[in-house]
Amino acid sequence: MDIRETARELCALSGPSGFEEAASRRAAELLRPLVDELRTDAMGNVLALRRCGRENAKRLLLDAHMDEVGFIVTEVTEGFLKFSALGGLDPRTLPGREVRILAPEGPLYGVIACLPPHVLTAEQREQAVEIKELFIDAGLSQPEAEKRIPLGTPGVFEGPMFGLQGDNFVSKALDDRLCAAVILKVMDELRNEELPCDLAVLLSSQEEVGLRGAAPGAFALDPDWCIAVDVTHARTPDAPGGETFEAGKGCTVGVGPNANRAITAALLETAKEEGIPHAVEVMPRSSGTNGWAIQISRQGVATAIVSVPVKYMHSPVETASLADAEAAAALITAFIRGGWLHD
Repeated sequence: MDIRETARELCALSGPSGFEEAASRRAAELLRPLVDELRTDAMGNVLALRRCGRENAKRLLLDAHMDEVGFIVTEVTEGFLKFSALGGLDPRTLPGREVRILAPEGPLYGVIACLPPHVLTAEQREQAVEIKELFIDAGLSQPEAEKRIPLGTPGVFEGPMFGLQGDNFVSKALDDRLCAAVILKVMDELRNEELPCDLAVLLSSQEEVGLRGAAPGAFALDPDWCIAVDVTHARTPDAPGGETFEAGKGCTVGVGPNANRAITAALLETAKEEGIPHAVEVMPRSSGTNGWAIQISRQGVATAIVSVPVKYMHSPVETASLADAEAAAALITAFIRGGWLHD
């Protein structure tokens, strides 16, 4: 299974927080041949399990979230759409962007309107426009917009995946569908192998609006251990160096209160032994991942965090290196194959 092509397919689908069905449905189709059990719960989570065949076996959970940042229509004015964010949209990235509106009768396309620089004051040119002041132009009159786009209609950024130089590529929704593709790669690599434990997969919903799907999903799957797989910040010249990681140099392993020390140490030792490129990511507070919610599910879950560096997170042009995603998949696969989970 090719991680980039899987990510391309998943990222092309629309799935803002609370409306993940299309992306989750396709991910479930790809996952189904690799597991023994699969279902979707009331939250829209995809829950899957591959059993190792031993009675009362312990269980490792692999989690990635399926939702992407997006928006929801709140008002129609003169045919233009006012909207609020679903997740952490950065208003600086919005004016002039193409969007896909998930209307009931099928997707419509629009642009987030922006005033030409000719009519802006000097002060306006220096300021980001707040989301509450932006609107979407779908080319509709007021009656047409009211009929075709009910209030509460969601939407996402529009745009295909495309390549940069080397193995770098750009897409919306790499956070976190790239990591869903990583998990699918892991499951495919292990499909014909004996497992040291039961292996569960949670492709979770509503992470971007408060880690909401992970908690009930983890409760239902009842794991002993978890590896939350998410993106982290890749380095750019204007980014804080201590909090970012160079793209193309491997995945990261989180260290901090959200990361179980024993699993984290085993992951780092595995990476060292296998020669898998990686870096340590210090997480002194919440990891900002589903690991934060899964860690306190039921009586507590020993949780670790493996991340793939991505530039320009929560924008339409999230950018990643295939090598980093492959390093994450190789690390998790080697960890499962290793001796730690037999103990």
